[in-house]
Amino acid sequence: MNSQVSRQRGFTLLEIMIALVVFATLAAAVMTASQYALKQNVRLEEQLIGAWLADNQMSELRLQATPVLGRQQIARHFDRRDWTLSQVITQAAERRMLQVDIGVSPAGSDQVVYSHRGWLALRDE
Repeated sequence: MNSQVSRQRGFTLLEIMIALVVFATLAAAVMTASQYALKQNVRLEEQLIGAWLADNQMSELRLQATPVLGRQQIARHFDRRDWTLSQVITQAAERRMLQVDIGVSPAGSDQVVYSHRGWLALRDE
């Protein structure tokens, strides 16, 4: 009787452990990259909302007869969040113009997410 012994070959424990280490390293790199992308997305969204709020405030100032010089803190509610606009209006170098600086930050935070500088023409009355 001629018996043939078939020899099965599989992965060794060491090969499996090395494969797991490689997979874990790749998974950690993907998780780190996705966390970074998520943080960037939140930051860009805040900057976009800040730009909208600052632009809206400049439009409101243009509609006023004579904006009040000085510093103001303005509270706004937009996109289910509260925001603080820090507005400073000063006389510009050109005497018929006013310089407007607006900083937008989330309410309760000192971190400005968007700042805008613009000018308003004084109206002849």
